[in-house]
Amino acid sequence: MISCKNLKVGYEEKIIIENLSLNIKKGEVVSIIGPNGCGKSTLLKSLSRMIKPVSGDIYIQSENIKSLKNKAISQKVCLLSQHNDAPGDLTVEELVYFGRIPHKKWYESKSKSDEELVNWAIENTGLTRYKNTPISSLSGGERQRAYIAQALCQKPDVLLLDEPTTYLDISYQLELMELVREINERLNITIVMVLHELNQASKYSDRLIIMKSGEIVSDGCPKEIINKEIIKKVYNIDCDIDNDPISNKPRIHPIQTIKIA
Repeated sequence: MISCKNLKVGYEEKIIIENLSLNIKKGEVVSIIGPNGCGKSTLLKSLSRMIKPVSGDIYIQSENIKSLKNKAISQKVCLLSQHNDAPGDLTVEELVYFGRIPHKKWYESKSKSDEELVNWAIENTGLTRYKNTPISSLSGGERQRAYIAQALCQKPDVLLLDEPTTYLDISYQLELMELVREINERLNITIVMVLHELNQASKYSDRLIIMKSGEIVSDGCPKEIINKEIIKKVYNIDCDIDNDPISNKPRIHPIQTIKIA
């Protein structure tokens, strides 16, 4: 589904990621975790071609994204960044319709098919009663749902989420993560997200990619790779780990930072 080979990515003179390779299967929910500045968001932006790699290749469904036009990429991949700033007077319905733009020619008006897709996306994100509500009147969690509805309306094969729970209260965080799982299971969309909250990443992901200093240091399902040693190596903390009785996945309990002499 997604394949990266020998990826090197940077900004101006600074290289953030060097010689990174990975494969992501169709229908997986993958979380990229690691300390600040390790290259998580840079990798995510590279997958959408928001950032062009210095070298290396990225394939989506066996097509090298270097050879794709912007519109073709937008039909395959949707990236929701940390900061989404739509005009506050847009209604939910109007915002969601923007997801159809990559599939339309500049002179085409909204079709019956577009209207059906907008309604479908709004319904699948539980926003039907807010259809005519301005974005500015929504709570943080509702607003994030509206942006996800816009992404669904785009009908991408891959949904990229950059820290989707940032700035949300805990109830909205859990609500959003549950929605992400529902979307994946119901629609079989491949989801790759950057998360800071380790227990949410463990609970809601099929697979974790752990990064440090621009490299992948561990990659696998949470039960296989979450242990005290890897958390100590990546985050420089001591922790206890037990099993979440609901998800049956590892649950991390930080104890203290490790003092560096």
